[in-house]
Amino acid sequence: MKKISILGLFIFALISFNSCETEDDVVFTTDNNGELSFTNTFSSQYILTPQTSGNLGERFTWSSAALNVPTNVTYELQKSITGDFSDSETVGATTGNEIAVTIGDMLSYAAQAGLDNDPLTENPDTGDVYFRLRSFLGDGGLENIGPAQALTLFLPEESTGNPVPVCDFDQYFLVGAGIKFTGWDWATPQEVTCSGTNVYTVNVDLINNVDGDGNFRFFTTETDWGSGINYPGFIDAGYTIDDRFEDAMDGDNNFLFTGDSGKYLLTLDAVNKTITLSDPAPLGTCDLDQMWAVGAGLPDAGWDWGTPVQLMCEDNGVYAGWVNYTSDGDANFRFFTTATDWGSGQNYPFFADAGYTIDPKLENAEDGDLNFKFVGTSGQYYTTIDTMNLTITLE
Repeated sequence: MKKISILGLFIFALISFNSCETEDDVVFTTDNNGELSFTNTFSSQYILTPQTSGNLGERFTWSSAALNVPTNVTYELQKSITGDFSDSETVGATTGNEIAVTIGDMLSYAAQAGLDNDPLTENPDTGDVYFRLRSFLGDGGLENIGPAQALTLFLPEESTGNPVPVCDFDQYFLVGAGIKFTGWDWATPQEVTCSGTNVYTVNVDLINNVDGDGNFRFFTTETDWGSGINYPGFIDAGYTIDDRFEDAMDGDNNFLFTGDSGKYLLTLDAVNKTITLSDPAPLGTCDLDQMWAVGAGLPDAGWDWGTPVQLMCEDNGVYAGWVNYTSDGDANFRFFTTATDWGSGQNYPFFADAGYTIDPKLENAEDGDLNFKFVGTSGQYYTTIDTMNLTITLE
């Protein structure tokens, strides 16, 4: 009986050893026949401009690999200029299901591909850059490589003239409580004008009301409430929207602004389907990016550099923007070329002596600094300083 027990133990150990060998031979595989595929829809071409470099270029997405045992999977997004990936570079890696690249990233890829938008060179302004997925299990385990996907990049040519941008609409209109100087009133809508190929921009004052009324809506036709496009309207069209906006969840599902109240550059990019906010920026060519104004005649500012009025360069040689004025009290103010610098002030005689025609609602305050004085009806006016035609107007 003792010999039989020893023999049994030997057979059991042999079976256990073979079982372990079998476990070591397990091969981890993914589904989709081992092929990784992108699940996002690609554009026919990607229009790249420095002005939109901060915008989303493309968001690459894919499905998770299906494995026969639990294990971690790492995905790499690879880029190639040649297309055969002999020059492969890793754009990013993740254990998730998406990697995004910006227009700025794509501009650098275009430069690597030898593209430029200079009409005086022979370099092409259009070309392909290739992307693919690589996945591997655990720490450098079994890998899969997906097929290459070509993205066509396009750099619009520079021009010495002023080409007219082409857009589906001449402009969008913004109306709502979240738009300062506008509200739910068609008297003073904010125009988001066509500034590039299906790109619309505006420097706009946005309000985040503490009671949650900072809502507004886009419209394609002025005074036509039926032409409105709300937050879900853009989401359903595939837009990526700045996280300082959200669905107001009101009766019209308007946009709700949740950021800090102030002036922003709002960009609606209908090519790359993004709506973004950034710091206010010149939309024309001027000596300065903006001019400033402070004074008792400006109730939003007063004589305080903490809340100055900002007039952006909105056209060639033109500074403009909505301004609140009051005729109460001194009603005086001054323009400045540099924020917080009292020495950069430009008073009424400065412009009058330079030959400017000044709106009759503004006079010389005849005070110690010969400031401007507002003598019109208190309220908001679209204020324009035109350095080309030498005019200051309030409308």
